[in-house]
Amino acid sequence: MIIESRTDDTGRALLAVRGELVHGCDEALARALAGLPAGIRRVEVDMSGVDFMDTAGRRFLDLLREYGERHMIPVAAVNWHGQPRDFWELCREVEQLRRAMATRPVIDQARGILMATHACTSHEAWEILREASQLSNTKLRTVAASVTASAEDASTAPPEEVDRALRTAVARVRG
Repeated sequence: MIIESRTDDTGRALLAVRGELVHGCDEALARALAGLPAGIRRVEVDMSGVDFMDTAGRRFLDLLREYGERHMIPVAAVNWHGQPRDFWELCREVEQLRRAMATRPVIDQARGILMATHACTSHEAWEILREASQLSNTKLRTVAASVTASAEDASTAPPEEVDRALRTAVARVRG
């Protein structure tokens, strides 16, 4: 992998990457970033020359993000195409699936509680949770956790806005 670096008079550094993002690519990026002059106000990494990226590419992108945070400047990886973009989208999908798997049990428990409490179907319980989430502007998994917590301990009531949204949703779905 080759990284060519140039700066412009606006304080932007443009790093053009060519080759494959594989093991060791983060070290090459670290060297390129360390070689940037003082006063850089933005870093853009042109990914148009990248034709392959494996899991090491994620470390490359994490290093870029960390650099921006450490120097308090915006950073961006631009001009994605083909497989590297597909890989990054796949990483996002995997992360979303992991979150879904972690939150699914509490959502299923809340649906069961709503079904037993309000004599509704599984679909209706889902609609109650979904609508309560939207009405209270609260993540669905948080609404579900509130429902299960209040079922486990009667003294643990959902937050007022969630409780109000749940009552509204139940009335609409069951009414």
